[in-house]
Amino acid sequence: MDTILIQELEVWYSVGLTDEERGKPQRLLINVEMAHDFAAAAHRDDLRKTIDYAAVCERLLGLGQGTSWRLLETLILDIARICKEEFGASRVSVEVQKFIIPQARFVGVRVTR
Repeated sequence: MDTILIQELEVWYSVGLTDEERGKPQRLLINVEMAHDFAAAAHRDDLRKTIDYAAVCERLLGLGQGTSWRLLETLILDIARICKEEFGASRVSVEVQKFIIPQARFVGVRVTR
């Protein structure tokens, strides 16, 4: 299976356990790996036969508009579902990095579906 990568997509989402933490969007980095067979797209040189990574980025950049999450785990499953259901990834791995703990470079979660 072939893979489309999106690395360190910078988004600003409201995510956190407390109302205060969710009150202001935070910088997050998203990494996505989507499995998809490129054969038909490459054979025909046709974007419609693959996953449009620009469209995925646009969707994820807009995902945080008017939405908040308490847990990164909920957010990451939403992203994985979008990649599979809306963009047709046969398999997806998503990682979200959050910069909330000063002593750590980042904290994050990763899921594969």
